[in-house]
Amino acid sequence: MYRYVLKLMFLLPPERIHHLAFLAMQLVTRFAPLRVLVSKILVVDDPVLHNTVFGVPFRAPLGLAAGFDKDATGADVWGPLGFGFAEIGTVTAQAQPGNPAPRLFRLPEDRALINRMGFNNHGAGE
Repeated sequence: MYRYVLKLMFLLPPERIHHLAFLAMQLVTRFAPLRVLVSKILVVDDPVLHNTVFGVPFRAPLGLAAGFDKDATGADVWGPLGFGFAEIGTVTAQAQPGNPAPRLFRLPEDRALINRMGFNNHGAGE
C-alpha cells in the first residue's frame, strides 16, 4: 500500500503534499472515532518502548523532527499518530515567508528530500 500512496504523492509538488498530508493528519485526529481507530492502528503502547531522558518520560521512541509543524498547529495530532514527542517550529520572532519556491526537492534515487524552506512561519506573536 505504501508504494501506491507514494506514487500518488509524487504526482503533486513536494510542498503541496506536505500541506495536504498535514491537513489529513489534522482532520483524522480531530474526529474522535477516527482518532481512536488511527491510534489503535499506529500507537504501540509497550513498556519496552518507554524511556526517561533527563527526567522526562517518553511513551514511544519515535519523534517528529522540527520543520514539519512550523507553527505548532498540530501539537495535539502527534500523540494519536504514535509519536512519543515532537519538536515544533522553527518559529522566529517575526513572521517570515521563507525562501521563494521551489524550495523542496525530491531525490527519488537517493530516497531523500532537500529542504530549502527558509524558516517560513507565522512568527512567535501569532
